Amino acid sequence: MIQKFFLICSGADLELLQDCPAGERNKYAGIGATVFFTAVMAFIASAYALYTVFDNVYTAIFFGLVWGLLIFNLDRFIVSTIKKRDSFKSEMLQATPRIILAIIIAVVISKPLELKIFEKEIDQVLLEEKNQMTLDNQAQLAQQFSPTITQLEQQITGLKNETATKAAEVNALYETYIAEAEGRKGTEIVGKGPVYKEKREKHDAELAALAELRETNTAKIADLEAKIADLNQNYDQKVTETQPVIDGVDGLMARINALNKLPLLPSLFIFLLFLAIETAPIIAKLLSSKGPYDYKLEEQESAIKVWAEQRVGERQAVLATDQALSQKIHAEIREEEAVYRHKKQQTEALLKAQADKFHEVQLKSL
Repeated sequence: MIQKFFLICSGADLELLQDCPAGERNKYAGIGATVFFTAVMAFIASAYALYTVFDNVYTAIFFGLVWGLLIFNLDRFIVSTIKKRDSFKSEMLQATPRIILAIIIAVVISKPLELKIFEKEIDQVLLEEKNQMTLDNQAQLAQQFSPTITQLEQQITGLKNETATKAAEVNALYETYIAEAEGRKGTEIVGKGPVYKEKREKHDAELAALAELRETNTAKIADLEAKIADLNQNYDQKVTETQPVIDGVDGLMARINALNKLPLLPSLFIFLLFLAIETAPIIAKLLSSKGPYDYKLEEQESAIKVWAEQRVGERQAVLATDQALSQKIHAEIREEEAVYRHKKQQTEALLKAQADKFHEVQLKSL
């Protein structure tokens, strides 16, 4: 039962194989098994690849099954259409397009399985790329807010410097009138005289101005700091909104790109393995000698070909004979006087009838 199933998978003619030795049936059963298990691997690879795209098990299984059946049909077609010839060169010539197709199928099958086999390494590469993308994203978003924030911070620094400068001036005035009272500077007379009072009044006026300036600048600084806080909040919000996009960079194309950044040798060996599996039935048929099944198939095809050529030849012979007979018959008819006189009478009658009809039409038109 299993052997019959694999023989069906090989695309061989079961009726011809019935009369072949057991070794011939085993050979084609092995070819069919290779075709079947290649289709199974194609199903697994396609289902995993589509799962990374749709993130749905049932969808991945359905389309994976369709893809596996497609690969099975292609492999079965490739193997069944390779015929053994008397010349290896002609066999190789007819097998070349099929080998190219097998290479393409091997690439399609092996790539998703490589993604699964090197999943942990790919996850590490994706994590590094996501981290770098997060930093780049933050830097790009910061470029939108940094100039405004820097400008506001400069304004705050200016206001603080203005307050500090005013405070330094008030402190200098304080030192001046204290030194005047102590007799260290100015008039150098100890005591609170008119000069002292004048300097004290100037200091008190500047101190009041300082208090007013400090209150005004504090309010301005608070307003500017609130704007900076809003900008920082908007920046954090932008980062939060764009981060899911970066976290979602985990699709099929991203994983293939991450796989290409890994060392080439392991992926190459896996590809060569599937290439060997995919081309094994073709290579086996090319390298194997011409067996009983090949002779029987060639005999069957040649019988059909000869029969078709014979029927075509017979039809051509019938056509040539019919044409020759028709020419001979018409040649003999041309020589008979009775036929000539009858044809002449009929022609004269036709011409007279046409003339009478034309004359009748002309009279009606007058």
